[in-house]
Amino acid sequence: MITLSEWQQQGQLESINGQQIFTRQGGDKDTPALLLIHGYPSASWDWEGMWDKLTEYYYVITLDMLGFGLSDKPKNVRYLISEQADIFETVLQRLGVKDYHILAHDYGDTVAQELLARQVDDSSDSSGRHIASVCFLNGGLFPETHKPILIQKLLLSPLGPLLSKFINKQRFADNLQHIFGPATPPTPEVIDTLWQLLTHNNGLAVMHKLIDYIPQRQQYRERWVGAIINSNVPVKLIAGAKDPISGQHMIHRYHELIPNANTTEMSALGHYPQIEDADAISAEYLTFRKSVG
Repeated sequence: MITLSEWQQQGQLESINGQQIFTRQGGDKDTPALLLIHGYPSASWDWEGMWDKLTEYYYVITLDMLGFGLSDKPKNVRYLISEQADIFETVLQRLGVKDYHILAHDYGDTVAQELLARQVDDSSDSSGRHIASVCFLNGGLFPETHKPILIQKLLLSPLGPLLSKFINKQRFADNLQHIFGPATPPTPEVIDTLWQLLTHNNGLAVMHKLIDYIPQRQQYRERWVGAIINSNVPVKLIAGAKDPISGQHMIHRYHELIPNANTTEMSALGHYPQIEDADAISAEYLTFRKSVG
């Protein structure tokens, strides 16, 4: 396990679009670039269990999005998905990355959909960058199948700004237990680390602003679902079926909507498959990549 302290030491804070963003890279720069995009309400540390395996094969790039983890968490911004996508594009530009692959989870799925939509919109791709493949883990790819848990509903309500005063580590742990697979519950180390990341820079105070991604998914459904349907690059879904938020029901909807759907169902896993069984998800991802080149 890569501890949070080690994770932090091997990354850096960069000024991006006027904010301090924690970024991290690993692997050989001459290998294919892989962008890892984390979910809500956690951070790039979610990928620590897959990091060593992925960096054997790829130049891996990740960051804590604005409002998450070790990055700035300002109270005066809207936290638009499009702005998170802009941050990733700035990092890729700085690193000189042109062709890259995406592996995303949860909130990160939506950011990946926006990046993919930009590529679909602009086939000439004036930036010179090109997404070569996308792999989604559990997430609300389709707003009609997303089943928010109680705390998410409360954060979306008028009570949202007040709720941060009542969220404590035990309640947070209980929510994690609910969304992980029954056979793969979060360890005390995972709970401790995710809680540290959530509370860093007073993160609880912006949770109700970050949750705005749910109505954004509804507002931009046609664009973001269309990005998957109309994509000309390989797209894969690897999903834990035990996830109450975006599990079996989301996998079923994916098959309904996506032509020639390429999916792998992880029957025992829940909402955080890359934490619950990092080795299995790494193996599934590597198999996908070998199949698409």
